[in-house]
Amino acid sequence: MIDLDHPEIGFAVGALKEAAQLAKRIQREMAPTALTKEDKSPVTVADFAVQALLGRSLEMAFPEDTLVAEEDSATLRSTQQQGIQNQVVESIAHSVPDATLEQVYQWIDRGGKESGHRFWTLDPIDGTKGFLRGDQYAVALALVVKGEVQIGALACPNLGGGSLIIAVRGQGCWRTHLTGPEGFEKLRVSACEDPAQARLLRSFEAEHTNVGQMDELMQAIGVSAQPVLMDSQAKYAVLAEGTGDLLFRLLSPTYPDYREKIWDQAAGSLVIEEAGGRITDLDGKRLDFSVGPLLTQNRGVVASNGHLHEAALKALRAH
Repeated sequence: MIDLDHPEIGFAVGALKEAAQLAKRIQREMAPTALTKEDKSPVTVADFAVQALLGRSLEMAFPEDTLVAEEDSATLRSTQQQGIQNQVVESIAHSVPDATLEQVYQWIDRGGKESGHRFWTLDPIDGTKGFLRGDQYAVALALVVKGEVQIGALACPNLGGGSLIIAVRGQGCWRTHLTGPEGFEKLRVSACEDPAQARLLRSFEAEHTNVGQMDELMQAIGVSAQPVLMDSQAKYAVLAEGTGDLLFRLLSPTYPDYREKIWDQAAGSLVIEEAGGRITDLDGKRLDFSVGPLLTQNRGVVASNGHLHEAALKALRAH
């Protein structure tokens, strides 16, 4: 059984439960307003508020640890949309009643994006477009030590009535409810060995992959069912629990030089590995989390239940 008395494990579980409740409250009570960042991706009040809350929690629990996270305060500081800053402060008032805007900026920027020997990485709302649609999204948190993910945790408010999945290196992958009685169930990937029976998971947003190549790959591997479209690292949770078998992040023709970001992969990668699956880049190399915010040594991602991985890599090499 997972050891909740372990300081880092207990922190990850508690912090993500609090963060998920904050995200759900914002989604329920506030109009789904999004800003557009320089890279054209959307960012919401929930992204900023969740990152601020996690930054504060980390400061209190592990003051020496840094946070390598997706957002920074620059976008929030520069917005011309009246009231966005106030909404962020108001949204975390349930947890931090006396929070000021300047404190929020500091918590968001805790540690900047500088990684080191030991750091936490966070995607506060992974799948922002899913969040805005009311579909799947995740709060993704991971502890990285010497370039290796030691703890990976995903809070998925819209998955299975609200799920928290946590993986600890060498201790397996576990699921519990975000609310209600706490009990942990060990997760295991599927035993599917027949590509024709495989359930393929794919990003909902077409620009996150290469749809044409995906169709070719499905034919080459022999997958017959239509892919399940889903936002965020919730896909990794589905694969870990055995209700999905195969996942690709191909390079979009619009962004052929794109490299994955650490906060998009660190938590989910350990979730899959500790559930008995396998995750590599498109060339079959392990994901390298030692090189900073961008996975510059890797191209794309393929994840599987392990049994289907070599067939997937073979099809990738051929196509």
